Amino acid sequence: MTHAAPAPGGIPRRAPAPEVQAATSPDQRRIPDVFDARTHRIGRIVIPVVLALVYGYWVAEMNRSGGPVTGWNLLLGFGSALVFAVLCIALLALAPRMIREVHALLWTAFVGCAFGFLYSQGGHSVARTVLMSLLISAATFIVFFYRYYTREDAFGRRIR
Repeated sequence: MTHAAPAPGGIPRRAPAPEVQAATSPDQRRIPDVFDARTHRIGRIVIPVVLALVYGYWVAEMNRSGGPVTGWNLLLGFGSALVFAVLCIALLALAPRMIREVHALLWTAFVGCAFGFLYSQGGHSVARTVLMSLLISAATFIVFFYRYYTREDAFGRRIR
């Protein structure tokens, strides 16, 4: 298929596009934020609490193994949810202040312990629980270290 060549004097030739220069102001480099600061503050509390409630319910369900719901089962679920929420909120507050390696290790330890405790409620042996927890922890460390290595400098500050 052929295209017609432009006729002389037809469409004027356009000048090349000017070079786009990087913004020098920090405000111009920011990604637009959909939510305001208040929504982010509330989200930093609500999201860990909701995740903790799901985790606590899951622990209680794994512990009862399809049996009747008991008071001890409810206590285990709410206790697990409380510990999960407190640790998650503490990590959200403290971990970003650490260097990237420690930042990744803190989240790895949290995920490994949470998974290991949940897995142990299924009645598995201690050796199998530790092995599975270590495998999940290793995968978590690889993912988080890569994420923080590519998005933070050596001192834990975000690269913009």
